[in-house]
Amino acid sequence: MDQIFASDQIGFPVLTLLLLLPALGALAIAFLKDERQMRVTALATTSVVFALSLLLPLLFQRGTPNMQFVEELNWIRPLGAAYHLGVDGFSLFLVTLTTFLMVLLVLFSWKGVELNLKQYLICLLVLETTVVGVFMAIDLLLFFLFWEIMLIPMYFLIKIWGGANRDYASLKFVLYTLLGSVLMLVGFVILYLNYHDYALAQNLSQSYSFSILDLLKAPMSETKQNIVFLLLFFGFAFKVPMFPFHTWLPDAHVEAPTAGSVLLAGVLLKMGTYGFVRFSLPLLPEASINFVPMMTILSVIGIVYGALLALAQDDIKKLIAYSSISHLGFVVLGIFALNRTGIQGGMIQMLNHGISTAGLFLVVGFLYERRHTRAISEYGGLGRRLPIFAAFYMIISLSSMAFPGTNGFVGELLILVGAAQLDWRLTVTAIVGVLLGAAYLLWLYQRIMMGQITNPKNEKIPDLDRREIGICVALAVMIFWVGIYPMPFLKAMDGSIDFVAQRVAGSTPAVTEPAVEVTPAGLFQFDSIEELLPSFPPFTNENLPPIADKVSLAGMEAPND
Repeated sequence: MDQIFASDQIGFPVLTLLLLLPALGALAIAFLKDERQMRVTALATTSVVFALSLLLPLLFQRGTPNMQFVEELNWIRPLGAAYHLGVDGFSLFLVTLTTFLMVLLVLFSWKGVELNLKQYLICLLVLETTVVGVFMAIDLLLFFLFWEIMLIPMYFLIKIWGGANRDYASLKFVLYTLLGSVLMLVGFVILYLNYHDYALAQNLSQSYSFSILDLLKAPMSETKQNIVFLLLFFGFAFKVPMFPFHTWLPDAHVEAPTAGSVLLAGVLLKMGTYGFVRFSLPLLPEASINFVPMMTILSVIGIVYGALLALAQDDIKKLIAYSSISHLGFVVLGIFALNRTGIQGGMIQMLNHGISTAGLFLVVGFLYERRHTRAISEYGGLGRRLPIFAAFYMIISLSSMAFPGTNGFVGELLILVGAAQLDWRLTVTAIVGVLLGAAYLLWLYQRIMMGQITNPKNEKIPDLDRREIGICVALAVMIFWVGIYPMPFLKAMDGSIDFVAQRVAGSTPAVTEPAVEVTPAGLFQFDSIEELLPSFPPFTNENLPPIADKVSLAGMEAPND
């Protein structure tokens, strides 16, 4: 992996502008007193940032794994820490997704937020800076700083503008995330020290570095890779959140304001899955292969478990929260299929989930502003009263259930195909989650929109206004664009996906059966999935080809070394 500097590609530091402009907008709002000026400033800032972010896919060079639009400046030279930013096929659309959703959230909050408006808008803009920073940081120390700073504005969004149990939910969110972050930091330090040993052995002038480009060059023993993988796993798994580390998410979603829920579902949860594909797979390829059974089994459990719990909910936001656990299980399953098709599906599904689930939470926000309740039993028959709302709500629901022609279908299809290349039983189990997803989303729509209006409080609810229609149209455009013509998005990811798949394929043992000889502290010592599921017939070369063969089947040649 190499890098293409912004000075050669676009001529100005576009990534720094994407970081600084939201922070400067927050600073400007801090000095304003008129609420309308605050809203206009926030909208102008997020709109300019979104427009700037569109330059990235327009000028992005396809077919290469190189980091692009790179900016690098020495920060703490003795530690090897640098202000090092860049984007590739993995982070490109996560950056644009973040800036896109921020514009919609400022528009959504135009009328709905009155309490402490200044502080609310400042929190949104600071969140934009930190989340975009996570997706653009190439330096591990810089990545960790953005990762941690993000907790502060998110904590206050839940704590101040949340529901009745906001104190409990905000504290639980921070404690869970901090626990995972501490373990992740230990993993980063081991990677950092491993590069130091490599640099000394090679007599390199720079003996310390946090840059992922340098860390990729330093070989690491399989045992050490297993240890680091587990440390990073906890940091990323808590953030996704994967089963069984998910318990903070329903509380945070239910108590958070609509903007908080949209940010959690739309971008913050993607930080965990992004971490796996950015760090775990390329830096720890042998460990990634070793832990495929654990990762895929936890993923399919999360898919089915989250869907079953969603069916049992009587609160709309809690139902959507559990659906996120199920949908993100698909993303992790695709990534750890460790083949080109699966990783491709996992990456596009990150984008799709950010659009569809953010749309569902915005729909709930529209209802809550009108009725101030999220109880499903309080609604019914709204389709007669709110035809425009009903139409957009159906489009977003179809997207979330992966209906053909919508964005969700593209991602889930690729993930299921990639999982089938690994083991058909994973695909069969995941399909159960697809069916349950259709069940709880259609049943929710039926209970809210269909039938007669039986609650007198619903008889005078107004339909969507122009501002709300504009938000829904923007979401619908993305839903159908990705669903009908996903190639521009998929092609931009190809170079990065090929690079990671080749890294993993190059670490595949020459033996025909995958095996884990040593794992830290005796954890997860199994040869394959059948040791955890002993009733199933054993794997053979016919139904479980080596990772390198699977990559070749996807149109790639594994490295000879």
